[in-house]
Amino acid sequence: MAGRTKGSRSAAGTGTIRKKTITKNGKTYTYWEGRYTVGFDLGTGKQRQRSILGKTQKEVAQKLRQITAEIDRGTYQEPEKMTLREWLDIWVTEYLGNTKPHTRKSYISIINNHINPALGAVSLSALTPIQVQRMINGIRSTKPTMLHQKVNPKTIKNVHGVLHSALSQAVQCGLLRSNPADHAVLPRRFRAEIHVLEVERITEFLRAIEGHRYQYLYLLDLLTGMRQSELLGLQWEDIDWEKGCITVKRQLQFLGGKEGYRYTTPKSNKPRIIVLPDVAIRALEKQRALQKQLADFFQEGWSNPDHLVFTDELGGHIKHDVVYRNLKRIFAGMGLPDLRFHDLRHSYAVLSLQSGCDIKTVQENLGHYAAAFTLDTYGHVTDQMRREGAEKMNRFLHQLEERAEGEK
Repeated sequence: MAGRTKGSRSAAGTGTIRKKTITKNGKTYTYWEGRYTVGFDLGTGKQRQRSILGKTQKEVAQKLRQITAEIDRGTYQEPEKMTLREWLDIWVTEYLGNTKPHTRKSYISIINNHINPALGAVSLSALTPIQVQRMINGIRSTKPTMLHQKVNPKTIKNVHGVLHSALSQAVQCGLLRSNPADHAVLPRRFRAEIHVLEVERITEFLRAIEGHRYQYLYLLDLLTGMRQSELLGLQWEDIDWEKGCITVKRQLQFLGGKEGYRYTTPKSNKPRIIVLPDVAIRALEKQRALQKQLADFFQEGWSNPDHLVFTDELGGHIKHDVVYRNLKRIFAGMGLPDLRFHDLRHSYAVLSLQSGCDIKTVQENLGHYAAAFTLDTYGHVTDQMRREGAEKMNRFLHQLEERAEGEK
């Protein structure tokens, strides 16, 4: 049962400290309580008081001095009762309105699969950096990684990024003083080896896709480095036949479930122009002729309302996984089962650099946010080019030396 109150006294600054005892199951427990005023209720005019507890008077007095000092400075923040799960629901609903649908979907997946199971029940204001680090350390992958790790470091980076963004918004909203995810230690990322079509295999690849229903789609990817979603969202109006270029200004993304497919802006959120080689222009002309044949054959059954460049037999958009699986079968038939659709994009970048294209042009064609990122991704190619350049200079200087010797 509740016991009596003893030894009330004033604390330093404002507030009071009281020694309290309670008896439970015949055993007496003693603790100290500090009470302080945080303001006044605007409706009733009454004081709004809060309590802190501690095992000793000194402990409570220290906490009370800190709190009252914060009240005097105007930096005091009342403990937030909502859980992290409740805040994440608010964040997703109210603060992700300008996020691309596919990105929003991935954030929700990360929250449901990683953050909420580990931390969702924790009070938002009580969340600590140690709890965040413990969650980071406990993340595991559900499928094998390329480097045979327990989890891909990029997955951990993505989980931390979502949590950090949500908590940063909580700080801005005044729900937290600081972000508990600020100083999390993430595992070192090792860049996976990039797989590309070697120059001697490109002719074989062109033979392998000849006559395939997605022949020109795969060829255009190899010649432009466009992302799969950008190719599937390409429309005839995006092609300037006179200037021989493409404007990449949308992508077709699959959101899954009832949401289906949706057009969004490119990953960089801005359009880019790619000047096409003659081979790419001829491929697009053949694709246009092929599409006209299909439209003439199916007549009323043909429908391409969005004027897509690449469609199925009846004019509808092509599913991402269908394009991917067909290409995987082609690569497997060439004895290259590890190559993916995205590796055509890598192949374009490597071939461009080896052909003498400057890094800035390759970066702009790929839609990377900075040339430094392109250089970092394909640094092994530029290193090889620098070595080849040095060898050319050596041969040139050697020729000059031989010429000078001959003139003596």
